[in-house]
Amino acid sequence: MVSTTKPSPFAPTVYAKLPPLEGVRFATAEAGIKYQNRTDLLLAVMDEGTVAAGVLTQSKTCSAPVLQCRASLAAQTGARAVVVNSGNANAFTGKRGKDAVDLTVDYALAATGSADRNGVYVASTGVIGEPLDASKFAGLLTGMANSAVADGFAAAARAIMTTDTYPKLATRTADVGGVTVTLNGFCKGAGMIAPDMATMLCFMFTDACVDQPVLQQLVSRHAETTFNCMTVDGDTSTSDTCLLFATGAAAKRGQTPVTDPADRRLAAFDAALHDLMRDLAIQVARDGEGLTKFVTFEVTGAESWRAGRAIALSCANSPILKTAIAGEDPNWGRVVMAVGKSGEAADRDKLSIWFGPHIVARNGERAAEHLEDTAADYMKNAEIVIRIDVGVGTSSATVWTCDLTHDYVSINADYRS
Repeated sequence: MVSTTKPSPFAPTVYAKLPPLEGVRFATAEAGIKYQNRTDLLLAVMDEGTVAAGVLTQSKTCSAPVLQCRASLAAQTGARAVVVNSGNANAFTGKRGKDAVDLTVDYALAATGSADRNGVYVASTGVIGEPLDASKFAGLLTGMANSAVADGFAAAARAIMTTDTYPKLATRTADVGGVTVTLNGFCKGAGMIAPDMATMLCFMFTDACVDQPVLQQLVSRHAETTFNCMTVDGDTSTSDTCLLFATGAAAKRGQTPVTDPADRRLAAFDAALHDLMRDLAIQVARDGEGLTKFVTFEVTGAESWRAGRAIALSCANSPILKTAIAGEDPNWGRVVMAVGKSGEAADRDKLSIWFGPHIVARNGERAAEHLEDTAADYMKNAEIVIRIDVGVGTSSATVWTCDLTHDYVSINADYRS
């Protein structure tokens, strides 16, 4: 179900080139899960010794694949395969949903020659509530495993798209104890995006040799300041899945394992992972369904970082504020409203607001130098920054989002048609 709407105005003209990464191979296929003549099935095969870390949706109506991933993460017996389908979320599908996951796992085990069910991670994205017939595609997995290639990141990113208008890819390198390691990642998401522990689907891979508990600590911490600081429409998916797989292949090049999160050798890897996740999160916001503006909310003067993020998300998820941005209206009164409804501490009489470099409100009232025409001209930009100082503390937070347009309504009104 690739979007038939026009591409995002922020679609890159050149995509990141992700280098092959030792220990993981990819294959994609046209399984006809919902639409014909498009790749909609992904298999990633990992070498023995690969470990996984991840964060998953906190939705109380999570999908059957999320439950499989949750069990696999808890077991931590290694990771050998990832199977992802688009076109059907396999969510709210009852026992048939679990049966579809179990059948997928059975075929993935046979395809990879593994016997550990917890070594298979499954994800699905698409329509909620429709049964997924895994027998339509599970039989393809053996052939896919046999044809899987290391240089398959771009094809993998395209296979998991739904209403995305472009594949989202990123790569980084880091030095770990004198050995260069690579981090590659791709994700999908354009609508039903208000991550609660993750984004819709995100898969990252590294050849670094890092113990699983350390890897998990990093992913959990960085998800908070990246994916959980991004929103398109305020709706948390039933399928949110963000996974990082470390093949450990860098050990062959002399990298000794990192077993302690306080290990100084981890610093560059830590920074690179955060940068990778931030890049992918921003790419999702820049492909929000029907968008015309990419918007950054920066909150300062908050009681804490969490309070600042809550205020920024209150603004970023406000339909009435997002539609004003779409209409290029510098309606700072709607910012005041969104700050107030957040429930977090804010001093009304110290509140100040900027649209880009232009101050529109200072200390609880319209700024004396505010010029409506100047602010209105700024709102014509494709990228908008709105800064808010709430006047109660020293903490700050940043959230990325987009505007809310007629096209968003059209895309979602026709989603199942």
